[in-house]
Parts: sequence; C-alpha cells; structure tokens
Amino acid sequence: MSRHGQGLSYFLMQFLVLCLGKWVGPTYKGVSCKHSPLSSHDISSLTHMLAQKMDSPLRHELNLALGLARQAALISRTVLSGFLLTHQKSEVDSVTKSDFSPVTVADFAIQALLAGTLSKAFPDDGLVGEESADELRKDPRLLQKVAAVLKVAKGWEARDENHVCDVIDLCKGEGKGRTWVFDPIDGTKTFLKGQQYAINVALLAEGEGWRGREEVMSVVACPLLDWTLGAMGEATVINDASVDKTGKGAVIYCVKGHGVFVEPLFNKTDDEKPRRVPQHAGQVTAIEELKSVTCWQSLDSGVDTMHERVAERLGMDFPGNDLLGWVNRWVCLALGLANTTIWVYKKRERKAKIWDHAGAMLLFKEVGGKITDVDGKDIDLTQGRLLGQNFGFLAAPQRVHELVLEAVKEAMRERENLNTVSGST
Repeated sequence: MSRHGQGLSYFLMQFLVLCLGKWVGPTYKGVSCKHSPLSSHDISSLTHMLAQKMDSPLRHELNLALGLARQAALISRTVLSGFLLTHQKSEVDSVTKSDFSPVTVADFAIQALLAGTLSKAFPDDGLVGEESADELRKDPRLLQKVAAVLKVAKGWEARDENHVCDVIDLCKGEGKGRTWVFDPIDGTKTFLKGQQYAINVALLAEGEGWRGREEVMSVVACPLLDWTLGAMGEATVINDASVDKTGKGAVIYCVKGHGVFVEPLFNKTDDEKPRRVPQHAGQVTAIEELKSVTCWQSLDSGVDTMHERVAERLGMDFPGNDLLGWVNRWVCLALGLANTTIWVYKKRERKAKIWDHAGAMLLFKEVGGKITDVDGKDIDLTQGRLLGQNFGFLAAPQRVHELVLEAVKEAMRERENLNTVSGST
C-alpha cells in the first residue's frame, strides 16, 4: 500500500472510532468518545490496530520487555520440563537463601538474561533484581548449568561464565532515577511443583507518583495461567494448581494511562489479538461486589486469622482465589478474578520486597483499583529494595477502598486489644 493509502486508511479508522463511540484501547492523541456499539471482538481488534500506531514514549521499552518475558518464560519452561519429565531434583538444582527461600537455575538464568539485555539497551537505567551471584561463584557446577540453560534464549549471549555472574550482580543496587525492577521467578516454591509462578518486569521512573517515583510500565509472564480467564466476566476462582491445559500461558502488560492487555505467551496465532481488560474495579460501588484473592495455604508471614475476620466483616467469600506468589495475586486482581486483597504481616518489622510488587501493582491500578498499606498510606517506592515505609497491603476497588480499610483497622484494633488482655493475665 502506498504512503498515501496508508494515511487514508488510518484517517478512516480514526473517523470510524469517532463515529461509533468509545473504543477501549489506549488513548491515541485524545481520540475518545462514549457508548460503543462495537462487539468486544471488534473493539479488541480495533484497539490492537490503533495501539500499533500509538506514539508512546515507552513503545520501545514495552516491545523489548514483551520479547524478554517470552524468552524468560521459555527458559523457565525448559528447566521445569526437564524436572517434571525425570522427577529428579538435580534437574532444577536449587540453593537456599538466608530467608529459606529456594533459588533455581531458572531464577539465575532469567535474571542474567534480563539484566544483560536491559543494561545493554538502556545503559543509563538502574537495575534491581532479587538474586545475587554469590552462590553461583561458589558452585561451578551450578554456574555451568545456568550458562547452558541461557543458550535456550535468543537475543543475548554471555561472553563466559564470569560474565553471567557479573550481569546478575548488576541488580544488587537500590536503583536511582529510571529503574528496571524484576523478579525472575515469583513463586519458586510452586514453580518446583509445576504450579503457578510468574516472571515480573517493571519500569519505574520519576513522575507524579509517591514522592516523585512511580510505576510506568509492567510486563508479567505467567507461563501456566490461562490467558482467557476473565474474558467473559465469569466467576472463576483459581489456586496454584489451576494450570492452563492449552500450554499457551499468559502475558499481561500495561503502560501507565493506557490500560491493561493480555495475550497468549506461547504459540500465539494471528486470530489471537491482545485483549483489553475492562476497568472492572472502577465499576464496583458496593462491598457486596468484593471478591478475594489471598494466600491461605501458606501464612508464614501473615496473621493467621486476621484476613478471615476482615472477610467476615465485609461479607466476602474467603479465601476465594488462593495463590502463593504476590505477582500472581496482582495478576488475578487485574484480570477481574478478584478485586480485593488484604495482607497484615505478623510483625511490624516485616517489610515487603520491591520486586514482588513493583509494576504488577500498576496492573490493578489501571483497571480501577486503589492500593495502600493497611495503615492507609500510599506505597512508597523510594526506599530501595524493601518497601520500608509501609506495613502490609490493602488493594480494593477505588470507590469502596475506604470501607475495606476501616474493616481492616477495626480487626487490627480488636487483635491489639486481645493481645493486651492476654499479655496482662
């Protein structure tokens, strides 16, 4: 098609959007209107076509992050397949960190891929990742396996094994200015069981957020999650064992202000266009509409009965969706399978890790959710590797967030009173 023909086609597409009503894709140069008579399939297709022309300053970053997420997911699937086929733990060689959480070959390899690629593409950006290469330097056999697994991915090659360790350790800092934050495998415990896990890639930058630092982009790969979940607005409840039988998985992504999209992670066909997730949380006006996601199966860091008490106060089914990994919980909220999560740590000293939340939280905000800690404070992303100024999490639809917060505070006051009485007897 000639340049003139392309321009005319694009002009006609804009005119069509303006005449037929509001399309639900990313805003393109102010094009928006209301009450679209288009079907959801038509809207999705139109959104995708216009999104390709969106003049976003983060277009390059998003495309690169999407490609990296797919390569990282391929690494994780390769490692996991070897383990599940042979049933030999040595195939997923892991070490244990000081907080007793396991780290696998996949964790190390994915962080090396992300750090190596992003540091080359954006040398002035900061990098913050979960893993350190300290254990790899002590264990040559494990390092060899990581280097071998990295060859599965395309786009970045390590010069040698020392280079693998060096790029992993680029992520040891706290990140200043524009910073990439990633968790190579969120949910390593469930990953080792062949259950739900996620790969989290986030971009933070200076802006209008809390103290000038905010999430501006999120890409999350969920290799075992069905990408069609929530597409029909069905009341689906999932847990870590809810594994996608199609093998396609899901990648969920957003740029701030442009909405959330989901598409197949693997084996995407031409007919499978990115699906825009509606602003479902923004439409909730009553507590009767609340749907929970939590981690009931493993309360190692949370108060045993607190979350259940709050759910009872709100009349919310509990536990609802039950997922170990925080990134998977944020995805569950974004897709509309849930719209509320509450987490009260057992101890005030317990602080969340930035890579478990940064970026993934933006997904829920983009569909009308509001996120604070359980004291009602905004999440502060300026404190380095830990969210040092916050205690716990409370995510709920914007219009009912205050009601949920009050229920949490009442439950916390009751618990403090009981502790006081019990401590004085």
